[in-house]
Amino acid sequence: MKIAVTSTGPSIDSAVDERFGRARYIIIYDTLSKTFETVDNETNLNMAQGAGIQTAGNMAEKKVELILTGRVGPKAAEALNKAGIKYVENASGTCRSAIEKQQAA
Repeated sequence: MKIAVTSTGPSIDSAVDERFGRARYIIIYDTLSKTFETVDNETNLNMAQGAGIQTAGNMAEKKVELILTGRVGPKAAEALNKAGIKYVENASGTCRSAIEKQQAA
């Protein structure tokens, strides 16, 4: 399973970004290989509108199944639902701790 976490920095130990579409980075953790990749989301960070929809599309292309973030806006939520991607809001702490907490649930 691939879990994406919105992040303020490029490391799995960076803080969770409370924004979904305008998060600076997105950490994608693969639970099978126990590896992660960092996605630079700067392009969407600076969009005038549609950042959440674009970010949702990018996550679908990466075959992400679950997103952990602070908040997902209504248009992004609709795009994620259409793509079949689940999401959990109110994530906090580091990306690593958010993933660990989710896996323990």
